[in-house]
Amino acid sequence: MGRKTFKYDKVLVRKFGEKILLLRKRADMKQDELAFKVNISPSYLSAIERGVTDTTISTAKRLSKALDVSLSELFTF
Repeated sequence: MGRKTFKYDKVLVRKFGEKILLLRKRADMKQDELAFKVNISPSYLSAIERGVTDTTISTAKRLSKALDVSLSELFTF
């Protein structure tokens, strides 16, 4: 048996990215500023916001802290 590959939920990833973008703009932060606070590259943050990449739970937790919202708020669409 080979390795299992899991497809991510494209709708969830897109909605999550839209939420990050909304909260970042609401906080009046630029992408590079938020990326720095979360310790990720601006290009990775851009991919998250555009909904083209899945992210980890630990990155989501750091995003929630940097945006000053609860982790569950990131998943409230």
